[in-house]
Amino acid sequence: MPAIRGAKSKKKTRRYARDVDQIYADLHDKKHLQQYKQTKAAEDLPALGEHYCIECAKWFESEANFDAHKRGKGHKRKLRQLGEEPFTQKEAEAAVGLDTDNGRRPDGSRRGDKSVSAVGLEDMAIDR
Repeated sequence: MPAIRGAKSKKKTRRYARDVDQIYADLHDKKHLQQYKQTKAAEDLPALGEHYCIECAKWFESEANFDAHKRGKGHKRKLRQLGEEPFTQKEAEAAVGLDTDNGRRPDGSRRGDKSVSAVGLEDMAIDR
């Protein structure tokens, strides 16, 4: 069975640019952006990689196309989306209810203890 199942999935895979958290990192850390740009060969990019929109992670053929893009609805929507800080992995796990607390339990035992108390062994004894 092929990995891409259908026309819509194929289009989404081909058009994939960068996620919002990656673009957010590009905007706030120039080194992050430089590392991404170095992965692309200039001769493979439109206009040799000269016209690049950081917010949308897209390259353009000409200055005119780049300016038209900046005035467009898609670019403005992306700017609005980048206005808020993206969620971190820790915040996502907390929202789901996953907890990384490895402290003491209310009964005094520690999480991860595999030992069984002597009282517990007497309760588990089988009468013969």
